[in-house]
Amino acid sequence: MKIDKIWVYIAAILATFFWGFSFVWFKQAFLVYRPITVVFLRLVIASILLSIYIKTTGKTQIIARKDYKSFLLLAFFEPFCYFMGESFGLTFVSATVGAIIIATIPLFTPFFTYFFIKEKITIYGIVGLIISFFGVLLIVIKGQGGATSIKGVILMFFAVFTAVSFGIIVKKLTIRYSVFTIVKCQNLLGIFYFLPFFIIFEGSHFLSVKPDLSVIITIVKLAVFCSTLAFIFMIYVIKKIGLINANIFANIIPVFTAVIAFFVLKESFDLKKIIGIAVVICGLFISQIPQFKRGKS
Repeated sequence: MKIDKIWVYIAAILATFFWGFSFVWFKQAFLVYRPITVVFLRLVIASILLSIYIKTTGKTQIIARKDYKSFLLLAFFEPFCYFMGESFGLTFVSATVGAIIIATIPLFTPFFTYFFIKEKITIYGIVGLIISFFGVLLIVIKGQGGATSIKGVILMFFAVFTAVSFGIIVKKLTIRYSVFTIVKCQNLLGIFYFLPFFIIFEGSHFLSVKPDLSVIITIVKLAVFCSTLAFIFMIYVIKKIGLINANIFANIIPVFTAVIAFFVLKESFDLKKIIGIAVVICGLFISQIPQFKRGKS
């Protein structure tokens, strides 16, 4: 396999690893702040960090007028709509249930990509997707009924569909712009989408709260690892291997969440979860067989 393909898979794994952590970090941040506040603060921090990096490294790109609409839609779908669905959804469902719903992104991606960007899925992709999703079910379906609500499930699926829409737009933008430019723009525009909701609904609560250091650190981690690095890595992966192949890696998110929840939240980690993880990884390898063959040719 070529070296650049190895870096693609490393980037995909790192992105999903960081997003696996995000479900736990969100839960911790919600103990002090409300959902919109958490997202708004992480976007502000992420935008500042990326702007400094781009400025100091000379990676600044001018956005063409014809692409204004695409960037506005990009930020509308994600972070705005996605985080509205995910953040409020996680107040009604457990971190693990939230992770499995997000893992359905690959199930819906092929239908959207076929109609909008004519990206085809191989038989390996279909088989691998089904196998890995079955592995996800093995990991998370156990004792979660009490933590789930219809409202939470609907909100999480709303996040799923906006994530797929985001991926379609991002795939087109990667042709002309760097991953740093795309992530910086989506975060900056996302701030303006969230600002009125933050001021109207949560501004007074934000001012009345006195957070401790642990909550501040949690939000910084969400900004650095989840709103910055994870998006940079995943957009790079989408650019290199396509939206369908990239989104299949979303099935790893519940795997990481289950492992992290075991160490951080002291959740159980039984034989069924171990088997589920093995099944997920097996499905991912099957889905990527065409990429492996291409790399050898």
